[in-house]
Amino acid sequence: MKIAMIQMNSQGDKAANIAMAGELIAEAADDQPDLVILPEYWALLGNGPQEMHASAETFPDGDAYAAMKSWAMTHKVTLHGGSIVEKQGNAHYNTTVVFNPDGEEIARYRKMHLFDVDVPGGVSHRESEMVTGGDDIVTYECAGLTVGCSICYDIRFPELFRALRDKGADVIALPAAFTLMTGKDHWEVLARARAIETQTHFVAVGQFGTHAEGKRACYGHSMVIDPWGHVVSQVGDHIGTASAKVDSEYARRVRQNVPVQDHRVL
Repeated sequence: MKIAMIQMNSQGDKAANIAMAGELIAEAADDQPDLVILPEYWALLGNGPQEMHASAETFPDGDAYAAMKSWAMTHKVTLHGGSIVEKQGNAHYNTTVVFNPDGEEIARYRKMHLFDVDVPGGVSHRESEMVTGGDDIVTYECAGLTVGCSICYDIRFPELFRALRDKGADVIALPAAFTLMTGKDHWEVLARARAIETQTHFVAVGQFGTHAEGKRACYGHSMVIDPWGHVVSQVGDHIGTASAKVDSEYARRVRQNVPVQDHRVL
């Protein structure tokens, strides 16, 4: 499997973000990936619940949903749609939708862990004021491998990733809009830890740069990490793409040589 990461700097203009994503996916498709992964809130990264709710879509309706379906078919890839705001009844969710190369929806994951942080004397993030958490552990198949779903703040909760490994995940995707301040210290450390403990290829795909009229910033540094914890591909401090191949034989050897799954007690 070859995986392409799409690193964006989404803003409050949904149409412009969709256009940007389409251009970057077309660029990445030239490298003939099997799986293309967008970042969290790729269709709109706004300034507060009202703006984000206005961007919400009731699946299968909506411009972002239709665009993802079209891109998957056009480029003959499996498209892991980062996340967008989904509306169902009166509830909103931070949702990943995955499409196969025929444009069929094959997976839907609603972010479990919501980022509610109040830093004394600093910024406040209250994701629960905008969306409701999901409760399903989700995997899907791509190019003969099992891919597990997670989103951003989920990375701090290793129980989810153990559950994905238990469901047979060979690759775990984590689209994110990780904040700049926490990202500098925790992004790579946590991503490498999740790869090492699950012995999977871990793909962390982030937003980069400022948004919300410059009031907030994302760390970027999208990366593919192998099952030994090595960063094998990374996007720099810019909008762009990068790709990497999943070495299934290497993953098999890692699991054979350090059989942590067989030694679990709890």
